[in-house]
Amino acid sequence: MINDRDILETIQMISQEHLDVRTVTMGISLHSCADEDAKRACEKMYTKICRKAENLVSVACDIEKEYGIPIINKRISVTPISYIIAAAAGDDPNFDATPYAETLQRAADTCGVNFIGGFSALVQKGMSVADNALINSIPSALTQTRNVCSSVNIASTRAGINMDAVARMGHIIRELAERTRDQDSIGCAKLVVFANATEDNPFMAGAFHGQGEGECMINVGVSGPGVVKKALEKCDGDLADVAETIKRTAFKITRMGQLVAREASSRLKVPFGIVDLSLAPTPAQGDSVAHILEEMGLETCGSCGTTAALALLNDAVKKGGVMASSQVGGLSGAFIPVSEDAGMINAVKCGALSLNKLEAMTAVCSVGLDMIAVPGDTPAEVLSALIADEAAIGVINSKTTAVRVIPAYGKNVGDVVSFGGLLGEAPIMPISGYSPAKFIRRGGRIPAPIQSLKN
Repeated sequence: MINDRDILETIQMISQEHLDVRTVTMGISLHSCADEDAKRACEKMYTKICRKAENLVSVACDIEKEYGIPIINKRISVTPISYIIAAAAGDDPNFDATPYAETLQRAADTCGVNFIGGFSALVQKGMSVADNALINSIPSALTQTRNVCSSVNIASTRAGINMDAVARMGHIIRELAERTRDQDSIGCAKLVVFANATEDNPFMAGAFHGQGEGECMINVGVSGPGVVKKALEKCDGDLADVAETIKRTAFKITRMGQLVAREASSRLKVPFGIVDLSLAPTPAQGDSVAHILEEMGLETCGSCGTTAALALLNDAVKKGGVMASSQVGGLSGAFIPVSEDAGMINAVKCGALSLNKLEAMTAVCSVGLDMIAVPGDTPAEVLSALIADEAAIGVINSKTTAVRVIPAYGKNVGDVVSFGGLLGEAPIMPISGYSPAKFIRRGGRIPAPIQSLKN
């Protein structure tokens, strides 16, 4: 039963504590659009996306007005495009998948969504001709589109780490950074390299509509770092009390997300998939995961104790979300994207937060090394090795990890890249200059860990 106190508390969370629904994401299967004729396939894709999502934005806006709940983004995710281009690519290793990305952009424009994700490939165990074609097309595709996002899954606990794909992605990121150099290499902010990617993630840039999903689904991502921080300001107890406070707060946030998800599902006549309870920060003051950790008692994010505090936060968020809904999914944890979190930005600027510390933090949170800017002259092999390190954490711990790194063209440590909006700004962080080139060039596959044998 909802009482007056719950209603007033929710109003306060929205008006004063940055509580919002970060995204309503419609997942759409495009398997029926595959065709040996690329132009025909693109037209099928455009027609199906527009038919399924034609009312997505208007319905989300109606819910926003009726309930007074801010819905920041309306998004679409689609079947990994590498599957769709396979029929047209055939055995051609030089097949250009860019027109498929341009079709996604056209559909996004028609539907009025903020982002469309799924220019993706899953290559954790090997790469098909179509996978290779898609990966090779990423720099062109993301340069020639505005709202299209891309992801590549290069590892899983079950398959191990595809080091050939890891090596390739270092060069792809470098090329993408150079192609978008006049915009602080923003193209790299639309590309995520995953280990153990989830099929129902509503958050960009890594969202795609997985093989195990239905024909069309509604997934909602809720965020409320400011709400959690505000709750902790009133908590004077020990760390068990801190965990309980976070859990109760996450419960309330998830309930709101489920309400929006069920309303959107009903009005769009599309099945409700999941609520992703991820504490996704913004550059706005009072909406920071780093500030939550500091509210627990750290002088600054990045100090000793940060990883332990983040582990407590992530676990409590998941427990609260699972109590509130039986359909919690996606990533559901605490995000630590440097450029998108005012507290993280400050911690980097004052020297408290290093790349090494961030890597340690990713062992206990969602998702990984996110929105990190490094010098533009960072070698491709170093970027690949960074991806491999993060993938190893995910594979060994059976969790999703990812890298969204920006080698900012022409920038060095001490400079800043600025993207505006939710993407914020990122100080250029130092990265080890010692070469992993020989290790990366060995290629092959790092075998799956022993814990993958669970049958």
